[in-house]
Amino acid sequence: MQTDKTCSDIDGYISKFPLHIQHILEELRSTIRKAAPEAEEKISYQMPTFVLKGNLVHFAAYSRHIGFYPTPSAIEAFKEELAGFHYAKGSVQFPVDQPLPLDLVSRIVAFRVKENLLKSELKRRKSC
Repeated sequence: MQTDKTCSDIDGYISKFPLHIQHILEELRSTIRKAAPEAEEKISYQMPTFVLKGNLVHFAAYSRHIGFYPTPSAIEAFKEELAGFHYAKGSVQFPVDQPLPLDLVSRIVAFRVKENLLKSELKRRKSC
């Protein structure tokens, strides 16, 4: 279900999908925003992306699932809680016919925020 047309912003990306998928994507977007209020939104790799001192997370809609891409470190950190979902090194699939695990998504995003801020601080210290 992912669209072939490139969108310049997340609103455009979401608008390309059926209403029930749009609702799921907006829920996910809102959850990410709440967990990372200082993050910026953009389209990267043709997917909605949140950025704070580097990429935080990406997401994308498909016909049967929502792909969530929080990096391999986040998947590893939350692998026990992700055990009920199909996941790989840096991604997890949330079926569109089940409620999104929004609390889990929020905690993963918060983990990524801490990770990116720490990495940024370490880079800053090395350059001084």
